This record gives sequence, structure tokens and C-alpha cells, in this order.
Amino acid sequence: MRVEIWSDIACPWCYVGKARFEKALAAFPHREQVEVVHRSFELDPGRAKDDVQSVISMLTGKYGMSEAQAEAGEDNLGTQAAAEGLPYRTRGRDHGSTFDMHRLLHFARERGRQVELLDLLYRANFAEERSVFNDDARLVELAEAAGLDAGAVREVLADPQAYADEVRADEREAARLGASGVPFFVLDRTYGVSGAQPAEVFARALTQAWGERPPLTTVDGDAEACGPDGCAVPRK
Repeated sequence: MRVEIWSDIACPWCYVGKARFEKALAAFPHREQVEVVHRSFELDPGRAKDDVQSVISMLTGKYGMSEAQAEAGEDNLGTQAAAEGLPYRTRGRDHGSTFDMHRLLHFARERGRQVELLDLLYRANFAEERSVFNDDARLVELAEAAGLDAGAVREVLADPQAYADEVRADEREAARLGASGVPFFVLDRTYGVSGAQPAEVFARALTQAWGERPPLTTVDGDAEACGPDGCAVPRK
């Protein structure tokens, strides 16, 4: 079974939701047969790379809330993250374009290091003091820590077209599937789960999707095959 997760590094609920999903997956009896694929979704796709501002400023400007309301929301997110064992800085974080991060995540996926890089990006953005926005040197450090070659990472970052098509393709697919926000989980292209649901909800979704997988349809023929007793060798 394949689970596809659309998410954004700037999305705190994606950070929390990933932990909740992984808790459910760890307890799932068939977890070894579940392939998890992380896909791109930008919350602010048109944002310029050098347009960086504080999270509180972004929240008050974008959603029209007061500074006190924005800070209360961050405090609540800090509590939700802590409940999942995740560190979370409720003050002093930045917000900016995540496009380069998504490009690097596609690069990392090709090299089998996507999850490692994703986890490091989340932790850097939500728990560490140094900003991950508009700082190629910081992204190179994190990618190298994830097991990627620093020189190859610099080449990707230097070419704005590298993996850009892959990011946009993920975003078009999210729109086609009806995802208007993230995190968005798609199980075997049959079930969709929206938001950072409790682990129990993810557990039920995994069980239901697994149980309703269509049976294998076999096309019979008279071609030769090998079995537990060996291979039938035609005799002349």
C-alpha cells in the first residue's frame, strides 16, 4: 500500500501531523508493506526567495488577527507539538519561500534520503534559532547532515529550474485530488485524510484502506512457470 503525504516545511500542522501519522504507522501490523511518499505543496507559492518576515507578522498580516491572537496560536501549536515529543519555538521564527526546500526534497528522494532531509528541515524551521529561509548555506548544511553530497546540493540550488517541474507536478496533482490545504494524506489513491488528525484516525484509515484493497486478478494462460517443485522442462 502506498501513502502519499502532501506537506510544506512552513506548515506547523504538517510537522505535528507527520509525527501523529508515524505513531499510527508504527503500530500498524502491515507497516513493512506500506510505502510512504512525501510530496510538495507550497502554502505561499508566489513568494520571492528574499521575502522573509517573522511568523507573527505574517499571521497578523495574512489572517487579520491581532498580535496577541497570533501569539496565542503559536502557544497552542507549541503545546500540540510537545504532546507528540516535538520541540517547537513559539517565538522568533521566520516565514518565507519553501520552493528551494521542495526542490531539494525531490533531489533527496532520488538518492534515498528524502525522509532524513525532511525531518532535519522541519526541526530546523520549528525548533532551531537560525532561519532556513533565503540561506543557501544553511540548506547545504542540513542536506549534508541528511547524507547528501554538499557539492551536488549547491548545484541544485544554483539552478532554479532543477526539480522545479517535479514540485509543480506535485502541486497540480494535489489540486486535482481536491487538496486545499496541508497536511493531506492519500492512501492508495482511494482514501484521503486532511489535517493533523489524531493517531487513532490515521490508524483507522490505514486499517480500512488495507482491508479494502482490490484482490489480485490473474490472467491465466498455458505458459510455462517454475514452482516449489522446480521447473517443468519440455522434453523432445
